[in-house]
Amino acid sequence: MAPGSSTPRRLVTLLRWLLAILMLVIGLAIGIPGIKLITLGGSVWFATMGIVMLIAAILILRNRPGGIILYALGFIASIIWAIYDAGWTFWPLFSRLFTFAVLAFLAALLWPFMRAQQSVKPVNKSAFGVAAILAVVLLASVVGMFKTWNVIAPTESVTVKAVQSGSEQHDWKHWGNTTHGDRFAALDQINKQNVDKLQVAWVAHTGDIPQSNGSGAEDQNTPLQIGDTLYVCTPYSKVLALDVDSGKEKWRYDAKATAPNWQRCRGLGYYEEPHTAVTPAVQAQPATCERRLFLPTTDARLVAINADNGQPCADFGDNGTVDLSVGMGEIKPGYYQQTSTPLVAGNIVVVGGRVADNFSTDEPPGVVRAYDVHTGKLAWAWDPGNPDRKGLPPEGQTYTRGTPNVWSAMSYDAKLNLIYLPTGNATPDFWAGERTALDDKYSSSIVAVDATTGDVRWHFQTTHHDLWDFDLPSQPLLYDLPDGKGGTTPVLVQTSKQGMIFMLNRETGEPVAKVEERPVPAGNVKGERYSPTQPYSVGMPMIGNETLKESDMWGATPVDLLMCRIAFKGMRHQGVYTPPGLDRALQFPGSLGGMNWGSVSVDPTNNLMFVNDMRLGLANYMVPRENVAKNASGIEMGIVPMDGTPFGAMRERFLSPLGIPCQKPPFGTMSAIDLTSGKIVWQVPVGTVQDTGPLGVRMHMPIPVGMPTLGASLSTQSGLLFFAGTQDFYLRAFDTATGKEIWKDRLPVGSQSGPMTYVSPKTGKQYIVINAGGARQSPDRGDYIIAYALPDQP
Repeated sequence: MAPGSSTPRRLVTLLRWLLAILMLVIGLAIGIPGIKLITLGGSVWFATMGIVMLIAAILILRNRPGGIILYALGFIASIIWAIYDAGWTFWPLFSRLFTFAVLAFLAALLWPFMRAQQSVKPVNKSAFGVAAILAVVLLASVVGMFKTWNVIAPTESVTVKAVQSGSEQHDWKHWGNTTHGDRFAALDQINKQNVDKLQVAWVAHTGDIPQSNGSGAEDQNTPLQIGDTLYVCTPYSKVLALDVDSGKEKWRYDAKATAPNWQRCRGLGYYEEPHTAVTPAVQAQPATCERRLFLPTTDARLVAINADNGQPCADFGDNGTVDLSVGMGEIKPGYYQQTSTPLVAGNIVVVGGRVADNFSTDEPPGVVRAYDVHTGKLAWAWDPGNPDRKGLPPEGQTYTRGTPNVWSAMSYDAKLNLIYLPTGNATPDFWAGERTALDDKYSSSIVAVDATTGDVRWHFQTTHHDLWDFDLPSQPLLYDLPDGKGGTTPVLVQTSKQGMIFMLNRETGEPVAKVEERPVPAGNVKGERYSPTQPYSVGMPMIGNETLKESDMWGATPVDLLMCRIAFKGMRHQGVYTPPGLDRALQFPGSLGGMNWGSVSVDPTNNLMFVNDMRLGLANYMVPRENVAKNASGIEMGIVPMDGTPFGAMRERFLSPLGIPCQKPPFGTMSAIDLTSGKIVWQVPVGTVQDTGPLGVRMHMPIPVGMPTLGASLSTQSGLLFFAGTQDFYLRAFDTATGKEIWKDRLPVGSQSGPMTYVSPKTGKQYIVINAGGARQSPDRGDYIIAYALPDQP
């Protein structure tokens, strides 16, 4: 091709201008902010590369081949820097190099033409070899985007054992399947060999679509199944009874509850009259409802419903309803409500409550109460601010206001007659100068209470003087751990927002897996006090809670990456327990976790526990009272008022300008943990950007970067792990031996619900059921209940 040809000359000129303009724009975009990063003590690479690109762009505009040479030297230096900065990991290298590799490819295409023009010689086609190599590298990088990275590969073999005759699961009677919260089903009709044949058996609609208008309505329900009926509750406090084989509605009950925010129902309680009298708390009374459901409403009521016909149980409370506002004092709309499942423990039903913390020190009490399942009479109350008071407060008094509450699900050990309460912290979250000794004693703790009396048997604190909203978010797992001597140790396993997992003897509260008290940094906010140490669970894995460095920052583009590095260097970050201050500080994990309310599932055959997590940082700082707006009410993010304290608090997600978490992927994983060794067996990123993306724009690409997870998982005897709590719209099945995804099905909207399974007593067919009401970050909402089954045999 002759250099004088007019068409190639125009194309070369166009390419030259395109390359130069891109270099100018990107060079300015990283060069100027790069200087700011240097002033913050950060990397000099961005500013240096920006200057190189600006000079190279000017030379290329002037048709000087030296501009290509200069950029090539800068690109080679960038590769060396990127490997030094990020190591040999795909996503960090991708964000640092891909954009510059595209420019290098364009430069390599342009180079032979510019050289030919300078020497007035034909283009040497062999000079395109570098461009060809770069094209291959770019193509491999694009392919790599769709590969699963950041995997901890399986370290040992896992066996699958058949369900023994007589031990098959028959009903799913509790939110976590059992009061031990194991989320394990001894069923194997659906297994690794046939799971790929699963298909939708039926779809039902609740008629309650959670509105994504900022009110916080979300469908997070795990249904119950008893006999031939499936029971579902909705975000707006309705209950539906469905036929297990067809999804056909049998009856529905509407509590007609209203609340301004945080509408949800994670689960129902269930009680049935025993064949033999078991009275762990109160003497059983004649019941008009032989089988009853307990519905927690969003406006602070507990309703008993006849499981056979959907009518209120007239003998319970006031014609089926107990008013949970009694003894609580003032409850402003939305300040106290029920969101998690009531715990049925023998002849009592126990409730805590969600308190809208961070508004004031004078918020509703965190009292936990137990009621007779038949009469609705108060059996006992546990008031963290007055543990000796077991009944109603005297006339004119209330339970202690602003105390630690129990908003998540509780667990129950019938043999030990103990109920396990995962507590939160006293309100507000980020200022604790006003807290009492009793507030600090029971805050962010596992509290074991006697099911008969409500007396505290033991408690174990996972965060001292909590300033981070590290309340315990999940149902404790009760598990009988093999002791290696032919016996078992009764353990309790508690996941936490700070990415730690605590294993305790559930009889005594003593750690079974080692816990160390480690020194942590103190803050300097006047009037606050700080715990000098915090408990670190070192005998179990820590997940997603490393102390971040500048090199841990990430971005979809180099500019995004740079902005995150600037933001990071402009904040104080001292690890998990970085204390809040008047300056901007980074809390990682943030107040969503780590691990959240979905809890865990287990495979008792192999002593494996499955844990899903999210990795979202929180940027925060204290706001002096005079600077807090009167209408401040950031329920999730923004300024929270914390009335009654000297400060409000600003909370912001640690995100890039494109709305992507600033630290490197994955942003959410699923891990299998060997409970006997305390080691991670495998870990995989979960979720893709198919239904989300930068600035909330859907990418429509199944890139498995690993997204924040929120929801519960389900483990089965057949070696399958089902999970749907991702930001893309799928129900997935993983191989519990390897973590490999072996099946998925597209849902009409996302899901935050826990899958459950059962075998129909009528047809003998196993079903997997999931609620799909919408993923948290998505505006798409629905009211779906979807059941999957294997196709009928011909």
